[in-house]
Amino acid sequence: MKLNSGIIILIICTLLACNDAVDGECTSKKMKVTATAYNSLAYQTNSNPHITAFGDSLKPGLLYIAVSRDLLDSGLVHNTKVKIEGFDSLFTVKDKMNKRWRKRIDIYMGTDVKKAKKWGKKKLNIKYCTKINDSIVN
Repeated sequence: MKLNSGIIILIICTLLACNDAVDGECTSKKMKVTATAYNSLAYQTNSNPHITAFGDSLKPGLLYIAVSRDLLDSGLVHNTKVKIEGFDSLFTVKDKMNKRWRKRIDIYMGTDVKKAKKWGKKKLNIKYCTKINDSIVN
């Protein structure tokens, strides 16, 4: 029996999105967010633009996102894999945004300011998976 390549990609993305959950157990989540883009340039971030709020080093070409701090409570924590509507690849949460933003992600676009401006601001869906808490209270 021949499997559709779209189904295979969906299965792989689902497996990768589970973020190393124990025994592969995770809860899949989906939400609509505002998506903008940012660059690792001092005028957009701070005097050390290649270091994230989590302490990671940014490298142009890698698929990273920053998340608004309210999304941290929704399970979008450091190193979570995220499927963003309109992209084939998974992104990794590597940065967090200023407290003033809510329900927002910022897609890292290296130092390509034109690409970031062209992206603009969009409302779209994201999917991710959070670990199931193994300390369940009865």
